Amino acid sequence: MSSEMITADLVDLELDRSADTKEAAARALATRMVTLGRVTDLDGFLADVAAREAQMPTGLDGGIGIPHCRSAHVTEPTLAFGRSATGIDFGAPDGPADLIFLIAAPAGADDAHLTILSSLARQLMNAEFTDALRAAPDAESAAALIRGEDPPTPASVDSSSAEPDSHADKAAPAPPFRIVAVTSCPTGIAHTYMAAESLENAARAEGVELTVETQGSAGFTRLTAETIEAADAVVFAHDVPVRDKPRFAGKPTVDVGVKAAINRPAELLAEAREKAARGEVTAPASPTPVDNAGDSGDSYGTKLRKWLMSGVSYMVPFVAAGGLLIALGFAIGGWKIDKAPSVAEHFIWTDHTSWAALLFQIGGLAFAFLVPVLAGYIAYGMADRPGLVPGFVGGSVAVTIDAGFLGGLAAGLLAGAVVLGIQRVRIPPVLRGIMPVVVIPLISAAVVGFLMFLVVGKPIASLQSALTDWLEGLTGANAVILGVVLGLMMCFDLGGPLNKVAYAFAVGGLTHPTDGSLKVMAAVMAAGMVPPLAMALATTVRGRLFTKTERENGKAAWFLGASFITEGAIPFAAADPLRVIPASMAGGAVTGALSMAFGCTLRAPHGGVFVVPLIGQPLLYLVAIAAGVCVSTAAVVLLKGARKTTGPAGDGGLAAGAADEARVPVAA
Repeated sequence: MSSEMITADLVDLELDRSADTKEAAARALATRMVTLGRVTDLDGFLADVAAREAQMPTGLDGGIGIPHCRSAHVTEPTLAFGRSATGIDFGAPDGPADLIFLIAAPAGADDAHLTILSSLARQLMNAEFTDALRAAPDAESAAALIRGEDPPTPASVDSSSAEPDSHADKAAPAPPFRIVAVTSCPTGIAHTYMAAESLENAARAEGVELTVETQGSAGFTRLTAETIEAADAVVFAHDVPVRDKPRFAGKPTVDVGVKAAINRPAELLAEAREKAARGEVTAPASPTPVDNAGDSGDSYGTKLRKWLMSGVSYMVPFVAAGGLLIALGFAIGGWKIDKAPSVAEHFIWTDHTSWAALLFQIGGLAFAFLVPVLAGYIAYGMADRPGLVPGFVGGSVAVTIDAGFLGGLAAGLLAGAVVLGIQRVRIPPVLRGIMPVVVIPLISAAVVGFLMFLVVGKPIASLQSALTDWLEGLTGANAVILGVVLGLMMCFDLGGPLNKVAYAFAVGGLTHPTDGSLKVMAAVMAAGMVPPLAMALATTVRGRLFTKTERENGKAAWFLGASFITEGAIPFAAADPLRVIPASMAGGAVTGALSMAFGCTLRAPHGGVFVVPLIGQPLLYLVAIAAGVCVSTAAVVLLKGARKTTGPAGDGGLAAGAADEARVPVAA
């Protein structure tokens, strides 16, 4: 490991003295990075760390926590290490972590540095390395170990055990069972390589010949066609789509999340053997273009959900940036700022309305990308990169013909299906080189454009118009019922697919804002704020019903809820879903219904209480949120208080097993 990556100044062997939560641990280690000039903005960097942590917990079996992220606030790749005698919860199934590694990568980190980070990830799977860190007497010794100056020697152990294996092979010349694997995670820095190392260790122990393709941020070396062809089975351990997945069609396949490969690699290898013995393969006999995409064994509905969520996940940053800029424009310049002339032709530096118009027009441009980005990345989820061109073209056509959000959904699905269909056509070898650059973009864009302009676009535009009219005409009981439904959806999976469907429905209405669509947006945001705020209040008023970790999470949930980050309630739901989720849904339904009944409106797609001045009927809006929070708080307190207590009084009467909430991994 590079000597510049970590020094003794970046090591804290008594981390528990200053930190007892993962947020505090990250702050303590990040402060050392700031002191050395490795991080320029402490709070900005910690926000990036928290955003990565929200995607998937970074705790691993064996007492390891690896918070990490890419961040624009990092000047050079840096690693800080902390050791905790009491342990800090990072969401690992086997309990708190005593070895914490904070990995900071610049937003534009080069391949060499990311390769160095991946080498650390592999070392963490070596018990000799982690034991040495636990025994390190001082910071300099720990830093030296991590830099590789006093490395563990698993290679020598492996090489010594390889000799008997070779003799065994001579005695029993049967070929080994061959598996190819692909590992990947959202940031491609740590879990990707840990999963690979874990699988490789298990394969050596089982006598399996394993080759892994790590699809990380540092790029990846593709498995050769010969290696894939010779494989008896395939293991996918991934939290982002596997690139060029059709390469593995026709092989018995095990498809799991990346942490499964880290925690139970031997089980995955055994499952691959069993599938191979049964002759299971991934591709059906005659798949349709759309059926050919998605994960092995997924139903059509599951595939469709994944494709749509792919589009929504890429769309959300445009929603936040564009929508909030528009809202700021309205806040500064008033409701008529949308009538201002172009700032490219008319801008007065000392006039606040000119600045308001600038913000509004920038936000409008960002917002204009919503439908094309949605369509483009739905197609990307189906067909990888070749789907981007027809997806964006189809989404742009949807905007042109006023087909709106529904048109974007249709365009993305059409684009993905068309590309998959083209890829199934046998092409002469001489033409294969120009297929991805010329032929596929040309044909797919033309076909999708034709279908959107002349076949499906106009009916969808009519449906979009009818939906807009329906929202505009919602009054009384109908509006309240819609508010209840939206509130339930927002609080059922706390940031999951159903939550995103409701949110995407509301945001889609903002592309052609009417009074009805603005009411829907208000109800959705209000309901989404309820679960974390309710959990925060519950841990405050009845703290004895919650563990210490939950009470600490409750402090953070105040800010997360106020900011409309529904995921702030996930740690509570993961620990006690049968009580937290129903309670959250009850409060969300009340808030959604009241918001619609009060006629509250919202032009900003995000922001929580920080955009209350931009809300129609702001006081009643806050009343609706407060009512829902009180309902959810009362419900969760009653449900938790009514359960049978088996723990000692010091546990606050927790039911058996509830005190282990820190060991329940949060779903990514």
